[in-house]
Amino acid sequence: MAQRFPAMKAKYSGPVRLIEKELDVDYGSGKTIFIDHLNDLFAEDVSVADIHWVLGHTYDYPDNTYVFQTKNPENVLPFLDCLPPHCMIGTTIETNRIYPDISTAPTPEDRYNAMRKLPKSIKTFVTIEPILNFDLEVLAGWMKLLRPSFVNIGADSKNHGLPEPTMEKVGELIVSLQQSGIEIREKSNLERLRR
Repeated sequence: MAQRFPAMKAKYSGPVRLIEKELDVDYGSGKTIFIDHLNDLFAEDVSVADIHWVLGHTYDYPDNTYVFQTKNPENVLPFLDCLPPHCMIGTTIETNRIYPDISTAPTPEDRYNAMRKLPKSIKTFVTIEPILNFDLEVLAGWMKLLRPSFVNIGADSKNHGLPEPTMEKVGELIVSLQQSGIEIREKSNLERLRR
């Protein structure tokens, strides 16, 4: 990313800061808006005041649907009463296993457990990307209990040599979830695992 997108890396690196001019944006109505696309509004180092400020801005445009994706779904729970009326909460669960050298985020099991605490009235989704090797019964079981609106599945698009499952195993996961009525959205980068 540093070589191909230096401006993006500079914008989304460094200390957490609220870009106040973004709160002057007119969101209009009837749109789906992905809040904090390359960041995490519910990350540990985001202040409560900043979260309230962003959530408050969504209330100025109540006819939109707001999408929040976080690796810290536990941190969403204190803000349930502040979420906009039309929203989706998503998290990334790349595997059911723990790979401490790959991520410092809460464990996949912690993210799964936090998502289970969300009220059933909130639409949810899960992103399994980059998909890491997993235990089929456990990961499929988590998704079936969460009952998200959909599951995104994608591979490591930069091919960093992560511990990936075979495409056959990914296919078994997809079939298992589809048989349970869960919509699967495959990312194009899964093609690399098919080779």
